[in-house]
Amino acid sequence: MEIRFFGVRGSIAVSGSRIGGNTACVEVTSQGERLILDAGTGIRALGEVMMREGAPQKATMFFSHLHWDHVQGFPFFTPAYLPTTSLMMYGPGANGAQALESTLSQQMRPPQFPVPLSTMRSKMSFGAALHGHTVEVGPFKVTPIDVPHPDGCMAYRVEADGHSFVYATDVELPERLTSDVARHFEGADALCLDAQYTPDEYEGRKGMSKKGWGHSTMMDAAKVAKDLHAGRLFLFHHDPSHADELLEDMAQEARGLFPFTEPAREGQRMLLGRAAGA
Repeated sequence: MEIRFFGVRGSIAVSGSRIGGNTACVEVTSQGERLILDAGTGIRALGEVMMREGAPQKATMFFSHLHWDHVQGFPFFTPAYLPTTSLMMYGPGANGAQALESTLSQQMRPPQFPVPLSTMRSKMSFGAALHGHTVEVGPFKVTPIDVPHPDGCMAYRVEADGHSFVYATDVELPERLTSDVARHFEGADALCLDAQYTPDEYEGRKGMSKKGWGHSTMMDAAKVAKDLHAGRLFLFHHDPSHADELLEDMAQEARGLFPFTEPAREGQRMLLGRAAGA
């Protein structure tokens, strides 16, 4: 199972960052199957990779939630315009199929966008991602997990080839994780976890308090990784105001609690068990 980060920022895309400026998009591949987690601005570059691979293309997409920074790249996802592409897309919650299709359609209506969703000629199917209901995709078992965030959010545990990866963007960890959620995080080989704020930012010691905004600190993430015996921790959903130097410092501080911590970096590729070149 290979993981590749195409977008690692939260809230809004930024320029000039070595660590990465695109909003959330992560690719997971194994045995010829491709999963796409979220469709932030990073999905544009993933689409370019897929176009270079040639047609036809197939992918299964899982959306954590439908806030703008997790869907805004979809209109620029070139493979979706080709009739040779097949996309199975899961939206979060019981009405996830209808809500996802409606959200993608609305953001491509005038005056927001020049062409409608119907311009995309790919074969699109929509489904609902339900907490604890595992979806099997080729070698993958994907389990959606409800996590605390305004308007709701899904984390996903992805298992294949004897390894596990948890994608948990947009989660407020101080809002105590239930035992049911924790068991899905337990023992993940790699844990990609919201770490948007420093403790000072979250508590309001620098600027307004961020409590209740739906995000966590790097120390919250490190504590979860340590307590739930993760193999590696990737700090994710970087705040748009955070420069690369601050992100590196945040990871260094988190390593004091969980040594196997690093900031998720755009373009980074990883085979579980060893690193792969970008």
